[in-house]
Amino acid sequence: MLRILDARTGEPVPAAPARRGLTRIATDASGLDPTALRVMLTADLLVRALELGGTPVWTILSAPRDQPELRTAATRLAIRPFEDDRDLASGLGEAQVIHVARREERARWTGRDPVPGEPAGGAAPGPAPEERGENPTAAGARGERAEGPATAPVARSAAGPTRDPVPGIRGEGPLVAVAPVEWAGPQQSLPVLLADPAALRLALLRVPRHQPARLDGGALDRAAGQLADWRRAMAGWARRPSRPVPEPVRARLRAAWENDLDLPGVLDVLRDVASTPDLTDGARFETYAYADRLLALDLARDLGSPA
Repeated sequence: MLRILDARTGEPVPAAPARRGLTRIATDASGLDPTALRVMLTADLLVRALELGGTPVWTILSAPRDQPELRTAATRLAIRPFEDDRDLASGLGEAQVIHVARREERARWTGRDPVPGEPAGGAAPGPAPEERGENPTAAGARGERAEGPATAPVARSAAGPTRDPVPGIRGEGPLVAVAPVEWAGPQQSLPVLLADPAALRLALLRVPRHQPARLDGGALDRAAGQLADWRRAMAGWARRPSRPVPEPVRARLRAAWENDLDLPGVLDVLRDVASTPDLTDGARFETYAYADRLLALDLARDLGSPA
């Protein structure tokens, strides 16, 4: 069962509390910037993970400004289409509403203080664990993801929670808070970031959503190189007889993404699968194809290309 960290309470909650019950993803992606794209990407990953678990999902987008441009950018980033922000689900018998928004909206909605050790304006962005040559999942096991609310529950402010409405974050239900994106390249514009949409998507997936994502040309180049390697490998594995995804591998993948959408953990599994000697190429191919139902990185793009 997929569990997500509720930024309202600092506690993990089921993303789909009712079996087969409709879950609505209400996404507040105001602003035309990389952080808005990351918010939309997080919503997209929630949709895909819930659908893989058999939960019907309905998504809406609240973007007071730049909505056409955001939708176009989201399409390029392989984010599934959103409905408009209208109360159309009132008669659909939804079991839960999950709100996805920028992390800075959390304090306005919950009346909570920043995460301990986090500056009021958000934690200072730094390189992701894999950019420092570390294993993100291993780092998490050592408790090194302390800058996000996943490891440090948010303290309730003395004044108590507020109920001032925030656009796109209305009503009850878990709140998924998404940390900002800082672009460190020479030009800060969406066209620059979206020159290779799949590389941008992978670069964002590498960083836990609770942590600020600091991107530059080098990070995008490394992501593009990783994608090229995986696509080339899949094209080669596809020439061998297919084999099922090994059950231990499937269990590791699901355990990762059902643990608050731990996408760095999912990527770690793929790296292990590529290098584990006792797996057949057919099993490697099916594992990557299965994981790509969530990742949406078009890993099978080069099938049939010359060796």
